[in-house]
Formats: sequence, C-alpha cells, structure tokens
Amino acid sequence: MKLKKIIGRTLLGLLLVIVVLAVIYRDLVGYGWMQLQGQLKVVREAVPLEEFVALPTTTEEQKEKIKIIQEAKQFAFGELGINYSENYSTIFDQEGKPSMFVVTACDPYSFRSHLWNFPVVGRMPYKGYFIREKAIAEYENMKEQGYDAGLRTAGGWSTLGWFQDPVLSNMLNRSEGDLASLIIHELTHGTLFVKDSVTFNENLATFIGDNGAVLFLENKYGKGSEAVTRYQNQLADEITFKQYMLGAAKALDSLYKGMNETPDATKQKLKAELIERIKVNYDTLNFLFERYSGYFSDFTPNNTFFMSMLRYNAQQDVFKKEMDEKFNGNLKAYLEYLKEKYPSV
Repeated sequence: MKLKKIIGRTLLGLLLVIVVLAVIYRDLVGYGWMQLQGQLKVVREAVPLEEFVALPTTTEEQKEKIKIIQEAKQFAFGELGINYSENYSTIFDQEGKPSMFVVTACDPYSFRSHLWNFPVVGRMPYKGYFIREKAIAEYENMKEQGYDAGLRTAGGWSTLGWFQDPVLSNMLNRSEGDLASLIIHELTHGTLFVKDSVTFNENLATFIGDNGAVLFLENKYGKGSEAVTRYQNQLADEITFKQYMLGAAKALDSLYKGMNETPDATKQKLKAELIERIKVNYDTLNFLFERYSGYFSDFTPNNTFFMSMLRYNAQQDVFKKEMDEKFNGNLKAYLEYLKEKYPSV
C-alpha cells in the first residue's frame, strides 16, 4: 500500500507539473497542436510517388519531374553523403495553392531577428503556419509590436525526421536543376542540423543544394552539356542577384550602426532613402534570364527581406573556400567532415 501511495503521489505530481507547464506555455502548446494537425493532414493525404505517376490526371511533364526527384535523391544518398531517408517518396497535392506560410520579424533599425522558442530545435527566426489567416494574424502582430515583418509561402520544408516529408506538388513547377537543388537542400537538413544555428544550417543547405545539383546534372548529362550550362547560367544570375542584395544589406547595416542616437523619424527617413536607392540601382544589373528582372517593380523590401538573404547566403564563400582548401573541391568529403564536426542534435 505504501508503494502504491508513493506511485500515486508521483503521478499526481507529474500531472500537476504538466498542467502548470501547459498553462504557462499555453500559446506554444496551442501552436504546436495546430502545427501537428497541419503536418498530419499533409502526411495523411500524401500518396506514394508511384501512385501519383499512375493517376490519369498526372501530366507527362509532372511524371518527368517525379523521375528527376527520384534520381536526385539516389544521387544525394550515393554520391554526396546525404543520410538515407524515405523523405520525398510521397507527394501532397496542393491543388495549385500554397500549403504553408512563414512569418519573419526583424528590428526596424538593425539586423537583429525576432526569435521564437521551440522545443528540441531551439530558437528560430521564423514561424510556420498551415493556416493562412493565422499567419496573417502573427504577421500583423509583429508589425504592431514595431518590427519589420515578412510573410511568404514555403516552397518546401524539412521536419528533421519527425515525419516523412512529402514532395509538395508545386515543386514540380521548377526547372530540373532548381528542383534537384531544392530536394538536396531539404535532405541536407535531415543530415546535419545544428541547434540554434539557423544561419549556418540554411547557408549549408543552400551550398550543398546548389553545388550538389551541378554535380547531379554533370553525372546525368555530362560536363559541358547544355543542361549543365543552362543551370550554371541560372546560378550565375542568382549569384549576381544575391551578391547585390548582400551588398545592400551591408550598406543598411552600416547605416543602422551609425545612427544609434538619431531620432526614430530621422532613422526612418534615412532608411527609406537608402532602400529607394537600392531599388533604383538594382535596375542597372545585367541578367542572362528574365527571372530577376524588375524584381522590385511591385514591392519595397524591409529588413526581413535582407535578413533572409543573409540567413541563406552570407556564408557561401566561406564554405567554398574551406571545401576547396581542405578537400580539393570534393563536396562529399566536405559534408562528411562537417557531419563529424557538427553532430546533429
């Protein structure tokens, strides 16, 4: 009887702790439950790629893109050192609509992101929603608190092994190289993820994705082939675009650091003037393709836009230099080295 009482009191104590934590973190619990429901809906409704290919409504172009995904996965596992998983072996039909929305927020006069705290993965500078109205409400909430806020759709995401990540049908609208890069990017997250190091994680996934896609196309079509050259030209445009934006972010950062004691009204004026110059000077850039032409014709960027550029691209030269110097440009050897150096949590 005494043992039963001890066990009973222990269970009661644990229950009280759980209740207290649920009350204290009720917003996080509610958000987690909402996200779980959204993720489960995607997982439940996803069908195997083979089943999707067999549907009479699936076009020949979509079938070809599914084949590219399967080929890119096998190349990633066999030639790049990406850890094997069953991710992207199913597909969720978005019916042409976005399935996930991402909110970001940043101080208006510095590149300091607002961070949301999550279990296991730690602090993150973005928050995802499966429900558009919830995302808009959080976006408006961040603006009301005085932040620069951003709201975008997600082209893909990784749950880091918690679920079997599906292909999103909108991914099939991408070009072959872009699609391979995205798949390798997301698989990299499931291979190496450092807690509380979002900038490192995203920069690395971008680096592995872009460089891995080039190797994938070279393996499939041969070096110097039309497909490889076309993708490398697309990457050249992307590099031109990103380098300009990183330079713009640096200019804004210098402005912010030089006006700590400046009144907010003056800060806003100086910031708006510099961003307008960034938009005007952008039109002097030359691109091989139309993808980046007129980029700012219908919107004005704020700090969340430039923070995103830094988060995904600021360390590309660092990774390339280290890979070339230590591993003679061998991407697989470099990734294996990083996996040992940064064991995933």
